[in-house]
Amino acid sequence: MTNPATVAGGEGWRGAVRDIASDQRAFKGVPWGKPMMWIFLLSDTFVFGSFLIAYMTVRMSTVTPWPNPSEVFSLMMFGENVPLLLIAIMTFVLISSSGTMALAVNYGYRRDRKTTFWLLMATALLGATFVGMQAFEWYKLISEGVRPWGNPWGAAQFGASFFMITGFHGTHVSIGVIFLLIVAAKVARGDLEHERPGFLTHRKGNYEIVEIMGLYWHFVDLVWVFIFAFFYLW
Repeated sequence: MTNPATVAGGEGWRGAVRDIASDQRAFKGVPWGKPMMWIFLLSDTFVFGSFLIAYMTVRMSTVTPWPNPSEVFSLMMFGENVPLLLIAIMTFVLISSSGTMALAVNYGYRRDRKTTFWLLMATALLGATFVGMQAFEWYKLISEGVRPWGNPWGAAQFGASFFMITGFHGTHVSIGVIFLLIVAAKVARGDLEHERPGFLTHRKGNYEIVEIMGLYWHFVDLVWVFIFAFFYLW
């Protein structure tokens, strides 16, 4: 009786993989941009997940009281401290950018070049605004004495956790803004519409790159929701 694991391309799973990989009907013409982005986002999920798990472990194990986020992240407005005001505005800005990004993908597949360009620019502007407010938040806390090794309010691990998690996320947003501007430039030049090599790349492209950029941007926004919930509200 023939072993089920034995296939024409060889014995065992290696032969099965070779046969599947050589199936032109299944894989010919399949765009690799989206699968590669999903793989990258999956790996990034593990990194952010590790950071948040480490943060929760440190917070639950420390014997020193953890600083109260409502007090630490408050802003003075009309003579009173408003808890989490800046963080709420940052969250609103970033979530709004997800809406403009979704619209950009929609109009991109409609090949509405002008609308897609302006929606990408709006998304980049909202992302840059978020990064600017995050920089202000860093400046404020550093001026108040927050350091990776200590702070005036409680557990010394607070500073390290804050700079590590928000800094890593802010880096992702900053990179996303840069690539949004690149994709917007390609859209404006008509490189995607005519599928010709264009701005900062010698590879042909189409409007699928807008959707790929959207996957990255929605992931960044989703991660912020978890950071907001675990770091600022807990």
